[in-house]
Amino acid sequence: MGGNGGQPGIHTYTSLAEGGPFGSVEPPKRPTGRLIMHSMAMFGREFCYAVEAAYVTPVLLSVGLPKSLYSVVWLLSPVLGFLLQPVVGSASDYCRAGWGRRRPFILTLAVMMLLGMALYLNGDTVISALIADPSRKLIWAITITMTGVVLFDFAADFIDGPIKAYLFDVCSHQDKERGLHYHALFTGFGGALGYLLGAIDWAHLKLGRVLGTEFQVMFFFSALVLALCFIIHLCSIPEAPLRDAAKDILPQPAPQDPPLSSDRKHEYGSIEKVKSGYELPVQGGKNKNPAEQIQRTMTMKSLLRALMNMPPHYRCLCISHLIGWTAFLSNMLFFTDFMGRIVYHGNPYSAHNSTEFLIYERGVEVGCWGLCINSVFSSLYSYFQKALVSYVGLKGLYFMGYLLFGLGTGLIGLFPNVYSTLVLCASFGVMSSTLYTVPFNLIAEYHREEQQEEQKQQAQGGGPDSSGRGQGLDCATLTCMVQLAQILVGGGLGFLVNMAGSVVVVVITASLVALIGCCFVAVFVRYVD
Repeated sequence: MGGNGGQPGIHTYTSLAEGGPFGSVEPPKRPTGRLIMHSMAMFGREFCYAVEAAYVTPVLLSVGLPKSLYSVVWLLSPVLGFLLQPVVGSASDYCRAGWGRRRPFILTLAVMMLLGMALYLNGDTVISALIADPSRKLIWAITITMTGVVLFDFAADFIDGPIKAYLFDVCSHQDKERGLHYHALFTGFGGALGYLLGAIDWAHLKLGRVLGTEFQVMFFFSALVLALCFIIHLCSIPEAPLRDAAKDILPQPAPQDPPLSSDRKHEYGSIEKVKSGYELPVQGGKNKNPAEQIQRTMTMKSLLRALMNMPPHYRCLCISHLIGWTAFLSNMLFFTDFMGRIVYHGNPYSAHNSTEFLIYERGVEVGCWGLCINSVFSSLYSYFQKALVSYVGLKGLYFMGYLLFGLGTGLIGLFPNVYSTLVLCASFGVMSSTLYTVPFNLIAEYHREEQQEEQKQQAQGGGPDSSGRGQGLDCATLTCMVQLAQILVGGGLGFLVNMAGSVVVVVITASLVALIGCCFVAVFVRYVD
């Protein structure tokens, strides 16, 4: 790694988190190749998400899951994620593993994703080989498949927070923006490839006959892509471990050596590493006991206090993120059903050899191609975002994403037509790219503003009060809005569909929520000049 100004080979780390034992890292400019390697995690995650979207319903139907348990499958994971994500985000802020703060959590969650896919794609086959009794076989197949779906959803939703925090820890502000754009770009590519592979009829191909069923084929591809992508991701950018500040106090430094002043203490993020191997504390260290601070911050009481005392602009950003994901998920979760029932006028409850059911299946297939268009356009829009932001700013991008999605879904609901619907699927990609980039860009802006304010206070001889919040907690809090949106969508849209008697109400609801979000992001979200 190159220097960060000053002497060659010296990296200066200054504090960003208020009162925390860790600080913000101001590393050198990261090469594009490293940022692309870092983005491979999003490619692998979205690829597996697309496979789940294509196969989880057929899998659940094939094992005979009762309709009464569907809500349990879809709601258990987001409920767990919403409750636990801030806790784990804060834990990663204070993790002292030698490999870094974020990567141990990312590796653990990636393994959980792989295990979840193995259970829900292969569970029925394994249980059928091990258990002969039909009743016991049904119970175990349902249990294993449900466990796999919940485990995969939980880990896949959870992992986004540590990945974003990892990017923020190891990149400068400019590289954070570039990295977020690459994240959105590869998210679209991964989703598009996953939907394309899911649309192939593997049962009639040689690979399908060799591996057994199309479920095993997709597990083979998913496991291969996930493993390769996360190995590349974890090896992308070195992560500095969190130091135990209580153990790093230098014993009796010589008084004539100014950099080793005895009133300074080593803190994570406030170390200069010199080629000779000596570690020199830079200006800005705080005269606190970081070990006691870690113990205090990691209690549940202080964690909840940190969340409740979150600055108003963070809360408004979380609310806008919740509105956006509620609109987006409302449309995406029912889109293929909307295509089959409303656009193609099929009937999923007809006999499986009837014309109405075959028409419905055709509509679902075309709906999958619409989701593929969404993923491809999300990648393309992410690429052009870098040019657009200099003209319209983050506020313009945020507003435009919600507006285009609201108008697109509204037109689809009011005028259902095959070709116009497929064209308007591009608006889904705009919204997807917006949700994956703009809110986290704003988080980075807020953190940079806090860093500058802290540096001013330190220059005046003061010190900021401890908030108990770090980048991991802020990213996790923002990400858990996705789980809350899943809870709202899973618990409310089914009721709306039953009341209205048509899935058109879902698309119209998504449009209205997105248009409300337009007003919210324009009026209440704060943008840094």
